[in-house]
Amino acid sequence: MIVDLPSTSTQAVSKKLVRLRNDVGAMALGRVLTLIIVVDEADADEAIEAANDASRQHPCRIIALVSGNKRGTSRLDAQIRVGGDAGASEVVVLRLFGPLVDHGDSVVTPLLLPDSPVVAWWPKAAPHPVSTDPIGRMAQRRITDAAEARNPHKEMDYRAQTYKPGDTDLAWTRVTLWRGLLAAALDQPPFEPVVGATVTGGSDSPSTDLLAGWIAQMLKCPVKRARTRAGSGMISVRLERRSGDVDLVRPDGNVATLTQAGQPVRRIGLARRGLAECLADELRRLDPDEIYAQALTKGLAKVSQGRSTTASKAIANGDAPSVEQAARQASRLAREARKHASAQMVEAEVPETASTEAVQEAASRKLADKTGGEA
Repeated sequence: MIVDLPSTSTQAVSKKLVRLRNDVGAMALGRVLTLIIVVDEADADEAIEAANDASRQHPCRIIALVSGNKRGTSRLDAQIRVGGDAGASEVVVLRLFGPLVDHGDSVVTPLLLPDSPVVAWWPKAAPHPVSTDPIGRMAQRRITDAAEARNPHKEMDYRAQTYKPGDTDLAWTRVTLWRGLLAAALDQPPFEPVVGATVTGGSDSPSTDLLAGWIAQMLKCPVKRARTRAGSGMISVRLERRSGDVDLVRPDGNVATLTQAGQPVRRIGLARRGLAECLADELRRLDPDEIYAQALTKGLAKVSQGRSTTASKAIANGDAPSVEQAARQASRLAREARKHASAQMVEAEVPETASTEAVQEAASRKLADKTGGEA
């Protein structure tokens, strides 16, 4: 259900929410927080859709503050979405016009869920700094996305200088699976210290920078940063140990290979995480992320950025794993997995106690499948 309230007030919106609650049911019960989205009109639909998907794991009241034209008189156009149009949440879209655009905090305050945490999210451009922004001051958690900035590296540097507990960034959330795989690899023998590392990723990837900072801060070892073309995202990580390197490489953006001494090469699904998945991850915790804070404020400064170091140069020097070799390994492992699955199907079709006639029948059936049913 979608209810439009043009040229309205927050009081009218609040009353309409109460009436809808009485008509539709106790739709606000079980809401664990209020999510405030600060966004422009051009990006509003995508952000609201992602928030709806995330709310299926974290039921909440979503309030989208959509900035309109600052010229003209102040006006508030509202829209309330409940039921199937709001996921597992209730969505209030507030479009601000005129001087009212600069007073979003006053508009949103009467609509906050009582006695519930507040999370603020800037899907695109974020204020500098977010902790002193009027919306940011009322939030326990403040979510930004450095990847959407014009210069992601400068944006991350600024976030490091102005960090306050409660700040977080989706660039950090996108490497959660990478961090988990690397930590799991190091949790297996041989239990040796990492003496060096190289992290390779897109020249415009703040996630690559943060992962490098995390490794530098947590493992206390020298970390190099190699770059690939803009837009390629995270590509590979090499952790150097005396017994052999640990290489995690994602050549195609979907499947990665994990190589470490004394173990067979493993093929791992490591697809790029979607916006809704990253947002849902950030809504799982409302306390400050201390690991992110350390990677941002301390780890980044320890990374040897080497902006002129390309991935090809790092591979030639033996500092980074070969992406082409990883792609070939992934293809080989995929073929072996398909062959193994096919063999298991044949074994399942023919029981161990089958008679000669049953075996011949199964073989004929298999041959017919391959020849399109012709004898």
